[in-house]
Amino acid sequence: MVFTVLVTLSGGLGLFLFGMKLMSSGIEKAAGAKLRKILEIFTTNRITGMLVGILFTGIIQSSSACTVMVVTFVNSGIMNLYQAVGVILGANIGTTVTSQLVSFNLSQYAPVFVFMGVIMLYFIKKSMINKVGEILTGFGVLFMGLSIMSEAMGNIRDIPAVPAFFGELTSPFLAILIGTAVTGVIQSSSVTVSIILLMANQGLLELPISLYIILGCNIGACCTAMLASLSGNKDAKRAALIHLIFNVLGTIIMYIVLKLFMDQVIAMLAMVSGDNIGRQVANAHSIFKVAQVIMFLPFTNALVKMTYIFVRGEDNKTGYRDNMKLKYIGGKNIFSPATAVIEATKELERMALLASENLNRAMNALITLDEEDIQLVYETEENIDFLNHAITNYLVKISQIDLPMDDARSIGALFHVVNDIERIGDHAENVADAAVTRKEKDLSFTKDAQRELGEMLDMVNTLIRYSTDMFANNNEEHLEDIVHLEDAVDEKERELQQAHIDRLSKAECTPEAGMIYSDIVSGLERVADHAINIAFATMDADPRNAYVKSADRVVEA
Repeated sequence: MVFTVLVTLSGGLGLFLFGMKLMSSGIEKAAGAKLRKILEIFTTNRITGMLVGILFTGIIQSSSACTVMVVTFVNSGIMNLYQAVGVILGANIGTTVTSQLVSFNLSQYAPVFVFMGVIMLYFIKKSMINKVGEILTGFGVLFMGLSIMSEAMGNIRDIPAVPAFFGELTSPFLAILIGTAVTGVIQSSSVTVSIILLMANQGLLELPISLYIILGCNIGACCTAMLASLSGNKDAKRAALIHLIFNVLGTIIMYIVLKLFMDQVIAMLAMVSGDNIGRQVANAHSIFKVAQVIMFLPFTNALVKMTYIFVRGEDNKTGYRDNMKLKYIGGKNIFSPATAVIEATKELERMALLASENLNRAMNALITLDEEDIQLVYETEENIDFLNHAITNYLVKISQIDLPMDDARSIGALFHVVNDIERIGDHAENVADAAVTRKEKDLSFTKDAQRELGEMLDMVNTLIRYSTDMFANNNEEHLEDIVHLEDAVDEKERELQQAHIDRLSKAECTPEAGMIYSDIVSGLERVADHAINIAFATMDADPRNAYVKSADRVVEA
């Protein structure tokens, strides 16, 4: 009997975990990009951040996913710690939604959800319908797992040793440790609290000891974010630490409250929830979290400052000149599918800044013939090549996993952007080669030629800046300027090539110097082509249709 009960219990737990994962994954894929955008925009202060944290976690049913996303945002510089703290507090309230759903015992409707979900998942050929089907299937499987676990726990009461063990579990401190350990292993407080709720329903756990185990679950829920922060920067570690400090201090306070006022707390829960002990456990979980957030919300700045006691110092200022390192793409511990494309985009923005800076350095070296600048161009090009390979490998990796639908559609465009930026870097190297040739052969440019190259470079710099901003930040403020600038660069290229021919015909420059000048002008025009490709890479339709007759994408062989 014992073996049968354990197998049934483990099977039910497996279905519950699978259902929760399936449902959470479906929601992230269907709406993850939009939810992430909300998370980015509406976290300007701690109140809106908290509300967004509640909404986000309540929808995706996972405070771990929300806090890991916050840690990755902080690691990438998208969010600061003072923005992160409000979201983390809200996530702690949002995580109670699962236990509330479980307490209503929707198991009898679970087969209907599974049936509807499977129909939508396998018989309708529309991506969004498939994702909704995945959510419904996960929801149904979750409650089928709960039903099986509930039945198994009903049978487990007939095993004398089990009620005896739980009956002797009277130590609040031990209960907190158990809650912490189990949640740390499962990495989901929602799952642990749901199990406690079922055990309380079956009479295996008394309400007082259940409340202490819930307090332990709150601490154990911090494990995922703490693990995610290990490969992050210092601020990412501090963001995870905010979650831990909040829950540890909140647990200590609630422990004192329960020790002093347990009878009053139980009476309040009975008044709110009636005689249903499952509802009492679920409501206790929600009430504890809301009370903790209310207590700590006025002291969010102090929470942030407290993390500096444990994580001292600052990261080395890497900037975008740092050699052979990824700055925004974290290690495997800090990886989150919901933020994978954001990390790649930030890294691409950094690569574009590096390539643009190198182009300007090379153009300066072409005129000044500075040996240090020429050498630095070659060294920086090695860094750009490293980023090209590292980002491409990362894009290959994330293209093979389930991403939010909007993000999955943009992966192909990001591959193009990597290539376009790398080609800009190659043009900078070509300019450095030209500087070397000019120095070795003692070639000179006329004052007019130098002025013309400077004018064209200024136009290309503006185009790269606008294009990078439009790609990285979805900023379409300069959309029309980008199109007109690209046309202007094309016209400038024709104008300068004619000026070059005129100078040659008047013997104002040597053919060797003129050839270098002509190649540089052509190269700058190609850089402009790559820049406009970057600007429009992730847009569904090419906006150039509205401004130019030909809207074909410019691709250099």
